[in-house]
Amino acid sequence: MLKQLNKSTPLSRRLSSRSATGLVPAIGLILLLSLIAFGQSDGTKAGHVIIQPGAPGQPSRALPASTRAKLPPTSKKDIEFMQGMIMHHAQAVEMVAFMNGRTENKALRLLGARISQSQSDEMNFMKRWLENRGQPTSMKMDMEMPDMDMSAHQHHMMMPGMLTAKQMDALKQAKGTEFDRLFLTGMIQHHGGALVMVDDLFKTAGAGQDAELFNFATDVDSGQRAEIRIMENMLGEKP
Repeated sequence: MLKQLNKSTPLSRRLSSRSATGLVPAIGLILLLSLIAFGQSDGTKAGHVIIQPGAPGQPSRALPASTRAKLPPTSKKDIEFMQGMIMHHAQAVEMVAFMNGRTENKALRLLGARISQSQSDEMNFMKRWLENRGQPTSMKMDMEMPDMDMSAHQHHMMMPGMLTAKQMDALKQAKGTEFDRLFLTGMIQHHGGALVMVDDLFKTAGAGQDAELFNFATDVDSGQRAEIRIMENMLGEKP
């Protein structure tokens, strides 16, 4: 999966034109939120005015004092991306938890702690993002196929790069340098899948327009590319 992406070219560069087009509405939203907050904090003064900045070349306009900010519209792909990434991150956290009693590699343990903390924080962010939009935090189970066995269902629900049950079991059974090797190769595969998910999001028409989601997805891309490079270097080191 990593070969599908050019690891030397960050997503932020490939999306420069896209982020530029999304910057104007994002800035407008930020200004609007700030002005609304100011208006609310100054609500004791009569006649306070909320100003909505106009588009380039267009005048600004006054809004009623009762105006409240609205979240930007989200696409089906946005929701699926966040739900899928929560599931994806959860497996990475589970992989790190396997370290206890299986490795004494201090550098690897430090990396694992960093991955677990960052991905746990990101999971909390994604759950809040979904809840604020009235969306479930987990993907909908396919109830139209009652005869599908669990292994087939698990395969259907897996996100790109996620380890199979067999790979997870092998990691759980390993110790010492063998655990270190399986963890690094597995997490590189796992991170590579996250890059594919981000790439798919931005390739989908109408998706990734939400400013919070856009910033989060680009951060995931840059952060996981950096960790892939670290893990590849660790794999190349002799024990």
